[in-house]
Amino acid sequence: MKQYFNFSWCLMLCLACFTYKSNAQDIKVEAKLDKSTIVLGDQTILRLSAQLPINDKISFPILADTISSKVQIVEVGKTDTIADKSNPAVRTISRQYTITSFEAGLQTIPAFLFQVNAQSFKTDPVPLQVTSVAVDTTKAIYDIKQPLAVRYSFLDWLRDHWQWVVVSLLGVILIVGLLYYFWQKRKNRPIPAVVKPLVPADVTAINKLVVLRDKKLWQQEEVKQYHIELTDILREYLEKRYHIKALEQTSDEIFAGLRHMEITDQNRNKLRQILMLADLVKFAKGKPLNSENEQSIENAISFVSDTKEINQLPDNKAQNETV
Repeated sequence: MKQYFNFSWCLMLCLACFTYKSNAQDIKVEAKLDKSTIVLGDQTILRLSAQLPINDKISFPILADTISSKVQIVEVGKTDTIADKSNPAVRTISRQYTITSFEAGLQTIPAFLFQVNAQSFKTDPVPLQVTSVAVDTTKAIYDIKQPLAVRYSFLDWLRDHWQWVVVSLLGVILIVGLLYYFWQKRKNRPIPAVVKPLVPADVTAINKLVVLRDKKLWQQEEVKQYHIELTDILREYLEKRYHIKALEQTSDEIFAGLRHMEITDQNRNKLRQILMLADLVKFAKGKPLNSENEQSIENAISFVSDTKEINQLPDNKAQNETV
């Protein structure tokens, strides 16, 4: 039994070592240069790549501004991931760095350390040859090329000052829009209606009563129409003069509305005679005498003249008239 247990343990250990070895064989890291030789101050691309199973996690070396004291990093490029077409379970992750050097001679790109699933993998060091520029000390220093005369066109000026051009155009458009708006508003402004002076209620009523009298309706056997028009004129006057709804009220309601108004008893009797006689004609088919018809129009004219509203003159005008 003990021998069987030891055999099983050794078998498991061998399998684990075999699996670890096969997994480690699937992981490859590499560092290479696009150009292994550059002129002093020139640039080249350093590419770091790692080939590993698709489910493994990897940490790239952390590089700052320099790789060494003589090799500087100009720019850190993007990271690309490429799947292996022949083996979908494997992928390749690469990252590029733009580097340069200002020290002539053979510079060494050191080995870089990758971490994959808590295991470390190193790249091989890469040599970089930096050559200096040969200078002929026997000749004087001169420009490589003479300065070129640059033509500054309107398009160049527009490119340099496009913000001011846009602001100016917007300002002009705004001003033109405002001018057009005010012009249209003034053009469509309605012409103010001519306000006619208000005619006093008593003048209007007397003019209508005179016209009614000249029509001679009751003389032409149109007694009912005569009293209808007469009372309508009088009701309209009462509504404007005393601010009661005389056109909508009965005779009794009119008398009740005028109960507290400053009207003499004589004028109240005139109004009562007109309205009562008109009600008799309109509702009871009464046939008043000619004298009664004549008295109604006379009483109406007299009532309006006696009860008209007297406008007070301004103080200064009244004083001038008194003097």
